[in-house]
Amino acid sequence: MAMPDRRRFLLGVAALLPLPFVARRFHGLAVQSFDPAILRALADAVLPAELGPAGTERAVAEFERWLAGYREGAEILHGYGTGEIRRTGPSPALKWSAQVRDLGGASFLTRTRVERQDIIRGALTGLTLNSLPPADRAPHIAVGLLAHFYDSPVATDLCYNARIGRNSCRPLAESPRRPLPLAPRS
Repeated sequence: MAMPDRRRFLLGVAALLPLPFVARRFHGLAVQSFDPAILRALADAVLPAELGPAGTERAVAEFERWLAGYREGAEILHGYGTGEIRRTGPSPALKWSAQVRDLGGASFLTRTRVERQDIIRGALTGLTLNSLPPADRAPHIAVGLLAHFYDSPVATDLCYNARIGRNSCRPLAESPRRPLPLAPRS
């Protein structure tokens, strides 16, 4: 009896494993393949310049944490007044890892912000978006990074130039007061 080749053997073993385990493993490998420097250069090109280097770094770190913790099929919190239970879709990291490589690797890092923006515009050619989708359903990592950022309390504060603190609780006595303005940038 002939020995099966390595590929057949691995495919046979993979078929015995539960699908969620395999999906998590592929997701983990895809997340590990992201070059942190390229992610930061991408964020510098697509996120608002008003964030500054420290704000951009925080936004990328939060995006990386979210992506590393992403679980396919996890229950999503449902809105008030609805009983519909939705679940997360397939890991976006699988398609995004190829898109990060397609940005140009080390040459992407040496480009100016404007040149990187042009590269990203080229990568987004053909996409039609009427609004930002949920981050996990973004067709491109640049859109996913933007969607993740603009869903954050920091983005709300930046958009209104005020300390709104979306998703945080304020005492009821403070609710009639207008939020304080953000500190001016120096």
